[in-house]
Amino acid sequence: MTSWWGSVSPYSGGTVPALHRSSLTARRVWSASLASCPVEALALDLDAVLADTRPLWNDWLADAARRARVELDLPEDRSAAAALLDERLGDWRPLLERFAADRGPVHFRPRADTSAQLRRLQGAGVRIGVFTDAPRELAGVALAHVGVARRVTAVGTLDEVLRELGGGATVVRSRAELAAIM
Repeated sequence: MTSWWGSVSPYSGGTVPALHRSSLTARRVWSASLASCPVEALALDLDAVLADTRPLWNDWLADAARRARVELDLPEDRSAAAALLDERLGDWRPLLERFAADRGPVHFRPRADTSAQLRRLQGAGVRIGVFTDAPRELAGVALAHVGVARRVTAVGTLDEVLRELGGGATVVRSRAELAAIM
């Protein structure tokens, strides 16, 4: 008969069995490999799930109109607005990216619950894409500020993201829908 004392961790002061000791990384890998996720790919709505880019977009439009001394009466759809901005302002995308990088910390905050859920999903092998009508420059800055840029494999319009992720992608349009997965 073996003594239970031999299975106790020498680092615990004799109170914790050794079989309960494992690194956090090993436990994560083990649990992620055993996880059976019901989805293979997710297409997340940037503005509804991760970071609302509309307020920063509106601030930039006001700033750009003031600096360029032009009236910018643009449609609500940002894809259509981009085409008009190309005509009226020319090379406006680097200006938007710089403006967003400067003011992003004010507008975008990471959400621990959302980040944890995306980390679990990525660990389970789920491919993650993000769709938005915002320009890619603004979307990239928003993703970086909320801390999910490295987890995302595709960014673009809904059609572009679905094409990149494949036919089995699940579209997520709210944080509640994301929380219900897995």
